[in-house]
Amino acid sequence: MLTDLTIKNVAIIDTLQIAFKSGLTVLTGETGAGKSIIIDAVGLIMGNRASSDLIRSGEEEAVVEALFDISALSEIKQQLSEAGFEAEDELLIKRSLSRNGKNRIFINGGMATLALLTDVAPRLINIYGQHDSQTLLKPENHLRLLDAFAGIGVKRQEFTALFNRLASIRDLLAGMEHAEREAERRLDLLAYQSEEIEKAALKPGEEEQLEEQRQLLASSEKLGSVSSEAFDRLYGGDGALLGQLKRISTSISELSVIDHSLQETATSLEGAYLQLEDAAITLRDYASRIESDPAALQRIDDRLDQLGRLKKKYAPTVEEILIYKARIDAELEQLHGREQSKHSLEAERNHLEEELKQAGAELTALRAQAAIKLKHALESEAHQLAMKGAIIEPTLEQLTEPRSSGFEKVEFLFSPNPGEIPRPLARIASGGELSRLMLAIKQVLPDSDVPTLVFDEVDTGIGGATSELVGRKLKNVAACQQVLCITHLPQVAVFADQQLRVEKLISGGRTTTRLLELGQDERTREVARMLAGTTVTDSALKHAAEMLAAGAKS
Repeated sequence: MLTDLTIKNVAIIDTLQIAFKSGLTVLTGETGAGKSIIIDAVGLIMGNRASSDLIRSGEEEAVVEALFDISALSEIKQQLSEAGFEAEDELLIKRSLSRNGKNRIFINGGMATLALLTDVAPRLINIYGQHDSQTLLKPENHLRLLDAFAGIGVKRQEFTALFNRLASIRDLLAGMEHAEREAERRLDLLAYQSEEIEKAALKPGEEEQLEEQRQLLASSEKLGSVSSEAFDRLYGGDGALLGQLKRISTSISELSVIDHSLQETATSLEGAYLQLEDAAITLRDYASRIESDPAALQRIDDRLDQLGRLKKKYAPTVEEILIYKARIDAELEQLHGREQSKHSLEAERNHLEEELKQAGAELTALRAQAAIKLKHALESEAHQLAMKGAIIEPTLEQLTEPRSSGFEKVEFLFSPNPGEIPRPLARIASGGELSRLMLAIKQVLPDSDVPTLVFDEVDTGIGGATSELVGRKLKNVAACQQVLCITHLPQVAVFADQQLRVEKLISGGRTTTRLLELGQDERTREVARMLAGTTVTDSALKHAAEMLAAGAKS
């Protein structure tokens, strides 16, 4: 759910910080106070088109930040993690607009793309208003709504699995048909390559070991002479360092008997002597093992040359050459058994095509039945929401080729008035009608994977008993999801769990917007204002208090 929204320098908004609660939140206030600007800001978080016209006059940058609780949204957390973003229980989306055109998007502090934002944000929050409904204005969502109403999610998943398996089989067969024409040539080439690599008897890490051995053999003379010389200077030659150190250590040890303060120094000298003696013996043994072996060096050079030729032909490293061999061996096996494999795949394809037809026909029948029931259910809800005579027609159009979802596409057609031909929602429905249609859908299909819904213009053109009904239905939806609603109707506002008043102020010649969360007394006065206008009477206050009390009991 959306927990916090911060808006800076957007239109007439200077700085606005909003803490949202769960349930139903209504935003009220005078016309022109800035309520629609808040919706525009939420739209930016959803990835809507950004325009520098939204930046407040005199400012260079506008910023919108939204904080979401995604603790229960494991799929979104996994998607963010795979995209390289921190995915804890909170998600912070920030979008900045600049007059110089350098607009930026941040997700949990990291730079993000508009493509990722438009994929993630609509799964967190959705706006239902004029040309904002991501669900209703996109016909690809209509099939999902119909299937949810029909309760055929499992059957659809089974169909999708069959469709994907069939597509995979067809791809394999298409590849095999092409490979058939190239098979003999490929067989000769791959067999030669596999044999050449096989004869080379490659071992992972071999090249590094050879390089290390080559370095030792090529430097054997230097290694032997330097280690021998070091031994002589330490131990074996005249005036060797260890002999001198021994004499010094003995002398200081004798002095330490007289002056105990030299005891530590004597001990250090004795320890140094023992360490150097160990080093000298090690150098002597090392020098004795060093031998010059030109033949071994030549064998290593020859092997490295062989590896180099194979790397040029097949892959940059020995390990990748072995991976390449495993791949071509698998292809060789496939080519050798291509006929049997092809017949098996063709049989499986034919079987899957029959299964897909049967599964698709079952889906089509269930959808057709559900479409009739959904039509009646939605029209019943719509008629209650001041759309008397409206027609909502879920239509099924057969496809020439199936998709992963079935053999048909679904689109909801709409006619707001009797006698008019139902047409696509995006071409005919007003903002208020879209909001109320979505509200109707939420009564029929309360569950949704979008945790936050924003209803704008849901109360356009309604009043009286219908207004109260809209408020109750919004309250019903808010039992399952967070709902934000802009309203001018007190009959809707009284059902809110949280009420925010948007106000426009003029100070120092500048207009700005502020927002207040209303307590109980303030809500009573605000509802009374919505009832009576600018002059709030005692009777309006009493009526408002009664409405709020009744709304709280609902």
